[in-house]
Amino acid sequence: MAILKTVILNYRTARMALQATESALREMEGIPGGIVLVDNDSGDGSYERMSDEAETRGWTRDGRVQVVQSGRNGGFGAGNNVGIGTALPGGLAPDYTYILNSDAWLEPGALVRLIAHMQANPACGIAGSYICGPEGDQHYTAFRFPTAAGEFEAAARTGVLSRLLRGKVIALPLPQATRSVDWAAGASMILRQDMLDEIGLFDETFFLYFEETDLCLRAARAGWRTDYVRDSVVVHIGSVSTGMGSWKRIPAYWLDSRLHYYVKNHGTTYAAIVTLAQLAGGSVCRLRLLLTGRPPAGPEAFHRDLARHTWRRLTRGHNMPPHLAMARPMIEDKQ
Repeated sequence: MAILKTVILNYRTARMALQATESALREMEGIPGGIVLVDNDSGDGSYERMSDEAETRGWTRDGRVQVVQSGRNGGFGAGNNVGIGTALPGGLAPDYTYILNSDAWLEPGALVRLIAHMQANPACGIAGSYICGPEGDQHYTAFRFPTAAGEFEAAARTGVLSRLLRGKVIALPLPQATRSVDWAAGASMILRQDMLDEIGLFDETFFLYFEETDLCLRAARAGWRTDYVRDSVVVHIGSVSTGMGSWKRIPAYWLDSRLHYYVKNHGTTYAAIVTLAQLAGGSVCRLRLLLTGRPPAGPEAFHRDLARHTWRRLTRGHNMPPHLAMARPMIEDKQ
């Protein structure tokens, strides 16, 4: 039987992280392995609360659940790397590592179906779940790799252009059956250990966003497939730790991650081209909104911030600022 390690990363969402752990424990019944609940240096008592609660519930008695402290808030990839690198009890070596967001929980059978898919498809290195909100609203979590054409279409948001560029649209129409994709969202993602041994863990230069896109691209370049498993269902609240849904301005760490993805994987020239494509698409969108009298949506001054950030980084050399010096962008669990 396959051995599984589940990693749940918490940042100031202790209540929900415990709920996610409870759902993972239920779904891991009969599956050898364990759960690593990582506190990403929350500094709000999350680690103590989760440790005490896990002990009180008897989760830690046999080492089935380990609560560990990352020691620093290095972001999503760095925190999950701590969990991936934490040894399972009894020296068990995992065949797969499952990443679950702290604000998500597994529906019955979700994890078993991911494992079964991996075992039946040895060329698959990564698999993601069908994800919906608590009210059943569908989340777009299956994607093409971003390109200049894809960013132009996403920024333009204009029907005729979207039809012309339908083969480049980054967010795929929600698949109704299991299929291969370029990349899947990291809220619920199973990783084959053999693949991780070959390509490495998450790139910790990314603080938040684009880290799973980068991992899936590295996997693809090494010959590993990423699949979207439709019958593995996970409920995800979304943006609880990051506050993305209420951003008024795009944060610097998102811009840093975006630029790092393009420069690392496609080079500086392409990073400039893809930004110009995004700006051109934004101009098309603004013209359409002006003609129709509709108000703009999304963070304020997004394209201005994007242009300035890209220009400054590329003209000064692509030196990413140290993320440890960054103001924490998270919000805390209020309940």
